[in-house]
Amino acid sequence: MPTERFQFPGTDGHLLAAALDLPDGPIRATALFAHCFTCSKDSLGAKRIATALTARGIAVLRFDFTGLGSSEGDFANSTFSSSVADLVLAADHLRGHSKAPALLIGHSLGGSAILAAAAQIPEARAVVTIAAPSDPSHVTHLFADRLDDIRTKGEVEVQLAGRPFRIKREFLDDVADHNLATHIARLRKPLLILQSPTDDTVGIDNATRIFLAAKHPKSFVSLDGMDHMLTKQHDAVYVADLIVAWAARYLDAVVTAAPVVIEQDPRKVVVQETRASKFHQQVTIGPHRLFADEPLSAGGADSGPSPYDLLLAALGACTAMTMRLYADRKALPMDRVTVTLRHGKIYAKDCAECETKDGMLDQIERVIAISGALDAEQRQKLMEIADKCPVHRTLTSEVRIVTTAGE
Repeated sequence: MPTERFQFPGTDGHLLAAALDLPDGPIRATALFAHCFTCSKDSLGAKRIATALTARGIAVLRFDFTGLGSSEGDFANSTFSSSVADLVLAADHLRGHSKAPALLIGHSLGGSAILAAAAQIPEARAVVTIAAPSDPSHVTHLFADRLDDIRTKGEVEVQLAGRPFRIKREFLDDVADHNLATHIARLRKPLLILQSPTDDTVGIDNATRIFLAAKHPKSFVSLDGMDHMLTKQHDAVYVADLIVAWAARYLDAVVTAAPVVIEQDPRKVVVQETRASKFHQQVTIGPHRLFADEPLSAGGADSGPSPYDLLLAALGACTAMTMRLYADRKALPMDRVTVTLRHGKIYAKDCAECETKDGMLDQIERVIAISGALDAEQRQKLMEIADKCPVHRTLTSEVRIVTTAGE
């Protein structure tokens, strides 16, 4: 997804770092995303949700609150009120430079801040909270053992998520003064509450209190089995799908459902043993016929590509086709693209970005060679487009295979 990075002035005048994630095609709506208490705009959950939303035509503005991530200022000087004010300023920036947010999304304490800010963003048509506390003072349980010290000394360093943060007495006073239930009752916007019953950071009772305080239309979905930070990629994608499906009803013309093309006579793939050799298979795809086998090293006759060869071929063909479509649409001087792939196994512990940490993982190595009079920026964009091919997305998403017995 293309991302525009910029800064805008926050409540105290410090510059806040922002990222506006854009769809590859037309923008169907714009969302403003508020991250959790000590997170940043680049937290794994925020980025994954933004990626999934942009894939569905929704632009997403993420930004770092004061003193967090790449934003200027001192985190110790921030309060819940200043975070709410910064959200309103972020909406003002969108209003002045692109399009005011029609959808407000907040995760954890960011969800509480979104609820408090929503009335000041008139263009917002729908609000979503993810694992949000029903009272901003809930966050003080993260450093409950230091509350007396903070009130006595005025400012104390605490450890949150393994990192040091300075908390001031003013922060405690500010969260204590906020009556979020009043903001929720006066919301007058459709509200979707997403919460996991297994969240050990913000309990499910918070979702209950938010739901009871809100007026209709309101909806609650239980994120069964998910953790507070949505650390699993398929969980973040599931949340994004829920948001898009729910929001479409309330955003009217702003978000319209993508057209679904149903093939009247989908081509079946039929694979049948020929018995010509141990592994020899005939593959029939509509009017096309080819053969599959295993290499000699695996006990086959090597009379056709192996199943993994066919899998790599599907990814390579899809990659090249997707890049060609983009190059032609943008009139880029791409002469030819060549995709070379290889499949293997690696130890999970050797993959820093992988969720699985034990055992072995499948790894596909893909090398893309592009010929043509393209500049560096055009080449980089084409490489990004490669990851958007449908087969790539299938291989990197949760796949459900339904098997039944045939005659």
